[in-house]
Amino acid sequence: MTDQEALEFLKQLVRHRSDSRDHGAQRELQTRIVDRLKTTIQRLRIRQGSDEDYPWTLITTGPSADPMLLFACHLDTVPVGDPGQWAHPPFSGHIDGARIYGRGTVDMKGGIAAAATALALASDLNKHVGLLLTADEEVGSLGAPDAAGSLIGQRIGAVIIPEATDNKIVLGHRGALWLRVRSDGLAAHGSTPDLGINAALKISAVLLRAQHELPLTGDSFLGAESWNPGILAAGSAANIVPDSAEAVIDMRVVGNGSALLNWWKAQPEIASVETILSLVPLRTTDTAPLSTGDTEVNRNPAPYFTDGSALAQALPGVPIVIWGPGTSDQMHARDESLELQSLFMALRHFRGAVADWN
Repeated sequence: MTDQEALEFLKQLVRHRSDSRDHGAQRELQTRIVDRLKTTIQRLRIRQGSDEDYPWTLITTGPSADPMLLFACHLDTVPVGDPGQWAHPPFSGHIDGARIYGRGTVDMKGGIAAAATALALASDLNKHVGLLLTADEEVGSLGAPDAAGSLIGQRIGAVIIPEATDNKIVLGHRGALWLRVRSDGLAAHGSTPDLGINAALKISAVLLRAQHELPLTGDSFLGAESWNPGILAAGSAANIVPDSAEAVIDMRVVGNGSALLNWWKAQPEIASVETILSLVPLRTTDTAPLSTGDTEVNRNPAPYFTDGSALAQALPGVPIVIWGPGTSDQMHARDESLELQSLFMALRHFRGAVADWN
């Protein structure tokens, strides 16, 4: 697959809308990718999830007894918002000068195009390389555990996750712990709030206290833990004292987050705590199995999480790196776009990694 063929492939990927949680669209796109690769790659093995799974597809080539170099890519994208606010239609794959525009160009259909090119070369060189396509990464890596199950029992030598790293190698990221916390109150007429118990005020008090008391820690590589109350909901009308309130808390963690979870559970105003997402941190210390040439290694972790959290649990001890085209400021952005030279550089990097795979 040439550079121009990879670019045309990326345009087709962008033109197929694949929003998170739309499993029909994601499953259809996975099938289209398989059909496209079959036209250029002769020796492919295909495995796909059942209808009960989150959609996933594993495409492999080369000697199955050898260790596999795996490219792991999610194909869901975040919503575009108001398409009228975009300079170019968000699903057009429009090329303007030195960039290609559209939702997913950076996050991460550009990475899929680069990985598919690497798979084509692997077939020519008879190297054991795989491409794993996953669903619903953007809403908490929900599809990664089902997909990771397809890898159990296989010899995986290294994993590349082609998220946007400006083509530098990144060795990890913090985990994520998302909690839904709820406070209970007592409803009353808004004109007599003293006769009720305002659940919104109770949960607000905890949130204010968390700014100073939440036991956040840090790590020399992964950095400092953080928290963000991303959703806050209470009440049904202005003239009713709310009898319940809840907040969804996004915490990025360097460990298992147990101390943070216990803090929320211990607050007297909190009636219940529900864990809605728990992803372990990703940290890779040994990249020896993966030939990276003279590629720069970014000594800082990625600010975002990836499917690497789920893959690391399924593949203990396997090196997992984040390495792909584009810059993180374009992820989820209006007028998301990928510089063509960044795509072409990723193609060269991934071809080199496949050529040197042993």
